[in-house]
Amino acid sequence: MCRGRWGATVVCNLKAVLTAFAGGSVFGEIWGDGPPQVIWLHGWGRSSSDFRAAAMSLAERGISSVAFDLPGFGASPLPTEPMGARGYAHLVAPVINDITGGRPYVVVGHSFGGRIASVLASSSPGNLRGVIFSGAPLVRRIASPARTPIAYRVIRHLVRWRILSTSHLESARRKYGSADYVAATGVMRDVLVTTVNETYENELHNIRVPAIFLWGGRDRDVPVAIAEQSAGLMNTPTDIKVEENCGHLLPQENPTALVDAVVSLL
Repeated sequence: MCRGRWGATVVCNLKAVLTAFAGGSVFGEIWGDGPPQVIWLHGWGRSSSDFRAAAMSLAERGISSVAFDLPGFGASPLPTEPMGARGYAHLVAPVINDITGGRPYVVVGHSFGGRIASVLASSSPGNLRGVIFSGAPLVRRIASPARTPIAYRVIRHLVRWRILSTSHLESARRKYGSADYVAATGVMRDVLVTTVNETYENELHNIRVPAIFLWGGRDRDVPVAIAEQSAGLMNTPTDIKVEENCGHLLPQENPTALVDAVVSLL
């Protein structure tokens, strides 16, 4: 057993230890010993486990990391109030500052975690070496009205005109809404609604560290065009790497590509 600088217990045989941070409001898996050089932020409905293969590979090279369970996912409790990615960034930023101890690190954000990573990176802290985005919906995807089922639009208008009750709208949302929306309840549904209405053009413009967009060529949830559009908004060196045989869950499908991208920034 080893003890890290911030007092967390770490297993030195390349097994992660689930550790509480910020008074138990955020949990995370610690890989390796010493202040982490990599911070992993998972996607919506996912957890720290998505990065285990990549984190273990880095630990074998002597590169320590922490994969958070973001509030409301994995082992972490629900957030106390609805918030978007900017609110999540506000929650985890002090934890990152504490555990990295002023030493250089890289932030990796997949999907929802990429939204949070954009906010964190936009503050350009001096010890941040770079940021990696994977499958992150950082700008709004243009969608035609035809993609919204006409039945849902009719019900929404009838509720707005008070011809139908709000219970009809909720039923329609469950029928026609995304799988993430249907699965979310309580405060997490409010978090989801807040998040999907956010875009991060300003954050992208303000990032001053190198950025890598590591994307699955078969990602249908967040296509490569989103990576290209996002990179075009940045005023810092960017690199778009497309893994043609991967879909949206690239961290699990090709952890080696993720490891290579991290090492290139350290």
